[in-house]
Amino acid sequence: MPNLRSIETFVKALEGGSIASAARQLGISPAAASQNIARLERELGTRLITRTTRSMALTEAGERYLARVGPVLQELEKAQSDLSQLHGELQGRLRIACMAAFGRHVLAPLLPAFAARHPRLELELLVVDRQVDVLKEDVDISVRYRDVLEPGMAVRQLAAVPRVLCASPAYLQAHGRPQTAQDLLDHACLLYRREADGRFMRWPFSRDGKRVDPQLRVTAIASDVDALTEMAVAGGGIVWIGSFIAHRYMREGLLQPLALGPARKGQLHFDDTTLDFFACFRDRQYVPTKVRALVDYLVETLPQQPMLRWNASA
Repeated sequence: MPNLRSIETFVKALEGGSIASAARQLGISPAAASQNIARLERELGTRLITRTTRSMALTEAGERYLARVGPVLQELEKAQSDLSQLHGELQGRLRIACMAAFGRHVLAPLLPAFAARHPRLELELLVVDRQVDVLKEDVDISVRYRDVLEPGMAVRQLAAVPRVLCASPAYLQAHGRPQTAQDLLDHACLLYRREADGRFMRWPFSRDGKRVDPQLRVTAIASDVDALTEMAVAGGGIVWIGSFIAHRYMREGLLQPLALGPARKGQLHFDDTTLDFFACFRDRQYVPTKVRALVDYLVETLPQQPMLRWNASA
């Protein structure tokens, strides 16, 4: 009978789309992963995968074999996870993907305390502003904000983060402080363009309850929120960013929040909106114990973070 390691390599290669992906998931070299699959094919006496330099595809025999062994391997992984919970120890690798700014400013500082609770876990944080393929990149949990969620994903909300309009003291001294949403149209504006899809992060203007997009005087655009914030600190204009980024700069006096007055009928209004972050999972039916433990920890600790609780009246 073929050994479990060979079967596991075969299944992981198909899940991740390549032998290299299977090797990365299993912590072995690509050559060893390829040998495992070749050994499995020899023991079964049939070709399971057709490989080229650029792609791989299942043979008819491979499709039938995967349909049988894939669910069995999943059940074995679930059983191992459940036993870990029974003995009170989480172990193995936990790979987390997160939007760059949130990962850098919020998630990374919280992970060491979680790691201390579970010393047999190996944490890996993938900090990127692109769409992550959780299967091909072997990601256990992806943290994303609402605008980039994919339909049908299994999700759990982690935090609703306030967003702040702010500018440097030097900019406000030179150009004045906007008092209303209409005043923003006369100021230099710094806009964020999402790397995932190339779209701008729209500022939330409305008029009489209807969303509108007035013409802004855009002086700079960046695909990295931290870079955009540094432009604002240097006096480049007004920026609209999450409180978890603005918090430190406002505390140090490098940026000042802008509180706009109420809008009368027919006038522009700048709506208070939040960045809603979610934990996204591979499988809606089964969430591994180590993933549930991390999400529970984040749900417990995120509300305690001052940088996520800023408000205009504070």
